[in-house]
Amino acid sequence: MRYLVWVLRIVVFILVLLFALKNTGPVDVGLYAEYAIRGVPLIVVMLVLFVLGALFGLLAAMPALMRRGREARRLRRELDRLEDRLKHPVTPTAAVAPETIAPMAPL
Repeated sequence: MRYLVWVLRIVVFILVLLFALKNTGPVDVGLYAEYAIRGVPLIVVMLVLFVLGALFGLLAAMPALMRRGREARRLRRELDRLEDRLKHPVTPTAAVAPETIAPMAPL
């Protein structure tokens, strides 16, 4: 399975590399109003937009990742508490009268 993943990675890398080599022509990038950058290689524009998209995707996923981390820490603390309770059971020191647990009902 590991080898199949590596083969797929290499194939995707080669396809992206060939696509990048075919798209090196200069393009004009219009930013605001009349401001434009002229003669930027298309592959540079694509790379910058890919990185920006990846960063925005990570920022969008951060709240869910942080929530999952807090839940994992809470569950780990609860598991530790329950394991500690199993290791050190609490034994009552004195006998408890049945009336203190469930009061006797009149007949």
